[in-house]
Amino acid sequence: MATTEHPPSRLRGWMLQGLSDMGKRGGLTGPHAEPEPPHRGQRWWRVMCLTGVDYFSTLGYQPGIAALAAGLLSPLATIVLIVVTLAGALPVYRRVAQESPHGQGSIAMLERLLSFWKGKLFVLTLLGFAATDFLITITLSAADASTHLVENPHLTSTLGGHQMLITLILVALLGAVFLKGFLEAMGVAVALVGVYLALNVIVVITGLWHVLTAEHVVTDWANALTVQHGNVFVMIGVALIVFPKLALGLSGFETGVAVMPHVQGEDGDTEERPAGRIRDTKKLLTTAAVIMSCFLITTSFITTLLIPAAEFKPGGQANGRALAFLAHEYLGNAFGTVYDVSTIAILWFAGASAMAGLLNLMPRYLPRYGMAPHWARAVRPMVIVFILIAFLVTWLFDANVDKQGGAYATGVLVLISSAAIAVTIAARKAGQRGWTIGFGVISAVFLYTTVANVIERPDGVKIGACFIAGIMLVSLLSRLARSFELRVTSVAMDPMAERFVRDMASRKIRFIANEPDNRDRAEYRDKIEQIRTDNDMPEQEDFVFVEVTVGDPSEFETCLTVRGEVLHNRYRVLTVESSSIPNGLAALLLHVRDLTGRTPHIFFEWTEGNPFANFLRFFLFGQGEVAPVTREVLREAEPDRARRPRVHTG
Repeated sequence: MATTEHPPSRLRGWMLQGLSDMGKRGGLTGPHAEPEPPHRGQRWWRVMCLTGVDYFSTLGYQPGIAALAAGLLSPLATIVLIVVTLAGALPVYRRVAQESPHGQGSIAMLERLLSFWKGKLFVLTLLGFAATDFLITITLSAADASTHLVENPHLTSTLGGHQMLITLILVALLGAVFLKGFLEAMGVAVALVGVYLALNVIVVITGLWHVLTAEHVVTDWANALTVQHGNVFVMIGVALIVFPKLALGLSGFETGVAVMPHVQGEDGDTEERPAGRIRDTKKLLTTAAVIMSCFLITTSFITTLLIPAAEFKPGGQANGRALAFLAHEYLGNAFGTVYDVSTIAILWFAGASAMAGLLNLMPRYLPRYGMAPHWARAVRPMVIVFILIAFLVTWLFDANVDKQGGAYATGVLVLISSAAIAVTIAARKAGQRGWTIGFGVISAVFLYTTVANVIERPDGVKIGACFIAGIMLVSLLSRLARSFELRVTSVAMDPMAERFVRDMASRKIRFIANEPDNRDRAEYRDKIEQIRTDNDMPEQEDFVFVEVTVGDPSEFETCLTVRGEVLHNRYRVLTVESSSIPNGLAALLLHVRDLTGRTPHIFFEWTEGNPFANFLRFFLFGQGEVAPVTREVLREAEPDRARRPRVHTG
């Protein structure tokens, strides 16, 4: 294509850095352009720290949430959470890592089960819940970090009343890290997780020492449990009922598989069979789950026994910061301040793994569906979009941790439930009866948990629905805006098709667009006569028919394979399969022009019917008003009118 291209501005070049096909000629979009060299990745334990800034940082607020939800039963309800973690979520996501090793998680597994528009809409729905999960991770973690900062005894008088501003600043700083370049920050995650877990070990040991040395604490707790609930069976039943409220403790698994592409793997790994990456990701998931389970039960135990119940409630000193309360209470304000700084840092950086998950998921789906602008493949513009949305969410929730908990739990549980269902289907297809039954039971548990959480806190599903509606609206508007974009990424012709084109290259290249019906001799004879009559052409002109079959019309990008055949010993026909008839025809015409150096002509008959209805048929089903749409696709793809293939309609 001989169009003049102006070099991008420095700002535009910086914003779109990393866009794989930026600056390529031809106007083709998509992942079929020459890929960038893959990075070597990081050791699994380093990537675990990246997910750990999200997963482990929930210790900053999880004990308080558990105490509010379950009261004195918090340790018992936490045991239920640990059982579900180790016997449910962990096996599910180990299987997800095996089945979907490129970071798309269960969404990619479920996408393969559905096609056409129902598959796209289903994926967009799951992306809405994923956006809920990851964006609320960013805003909730920043809000809790600001809570720790404001509640610090040394700072409360200075920073009191400024929590909203502090939260917005923390979210903006997170965005600045990603605008600078994220992979370099992996070492920061390792340092933050190492320090934070070490400080928590000190707090846990100190708390357990106080519990064990003050015998009346345990006996008072046991007596209070007996008075409130009667016997152990009632306690277990209540713990099972309140367990869904503790679902935030499962938050690290989805980010664990979302950042899977950063795991180094081994030398023999390929993109098709990354065996080392899968093995090391399973290590990552297992190690993180075991570490978190140990902390969950111990922190729940010491906070329930050592902190008065009133302090957990809104306005109390332990609300959203139970372990920080113990650090100040039993280890002094100096250690408590160090603990606060560590907690603030890891909570702030917890949004990093969530942002990495968003940047891994959204550009893999929306641009490929034609449901996002081309620049959505680049990191920096997407970071700015996500940070602006995070600002809006923070403002709507008034930077309050408790208000965001329901939305966070809903996003987490929907994604875990979808993962459980996906691996159940995968096990069934693999003929693994035992795993199918096991995963089926796990799916039922998570579905119950999701439903219970939605009933208890319906605001979560409402927020998820807002994200889904927003993604749907933006996606459909983007698809409409890109309707006339040439989206064929490559054209391949078989030897017979190439022979037809070479033969025509010595004369005028004339195609007839034909919608195949019976494909008998009369159909092609009558079509030629009609075209000659409509366009007043002499009989000696010869033609090649082009017939496009629509495959999946919901697909945006496609590769064309063109096959040639001679029918009835006379009529030359090129057959093409495409997601859109106009796009397939336009791509073929441009390819023939570039191959022969001559301008091809194509002849249509007008489509009967209402133009608006025909446009909807084109938008949804790849058919409709073919002639004018083909011409418009050509006009956008080739601005130079002299080089543009000719479209004739009679």
